[in-house]
Amino acid sequence: MLAYMNARVSRKTLETRETWFWSRSAFQLVAQGETSGNTQRVIEVLLDCDGMRLLWLWFPNGPACHTGAESCFTTRVHEAGALRLPR
Repeated sequence: MLAYMNARVSRKTLETRETWFWSRSAFQLVAQGETSGNTQRVIEVLLDCDGMRLLWLWFPNGPACHTGAESCFTTRVHEAGALRLPR
């Protein structure tokens, strides 16, 4: 799963050890799995060599994708048809 977090969301996730995200549609913090029950318990957080990016390692309680799939990354590029890349 790929998600973007701001400082507020990162702090909340660190405090609770459960993943939180910012809902752009509801303009509020939302706990992962709040409606689906598919929570994510944070196991470890790694900082990259530049000190700018975090990698969150978590244990899933159900699928990560809103489609019900285990992963959001299920379509191979060659199966997706025409792929438009920036020049």
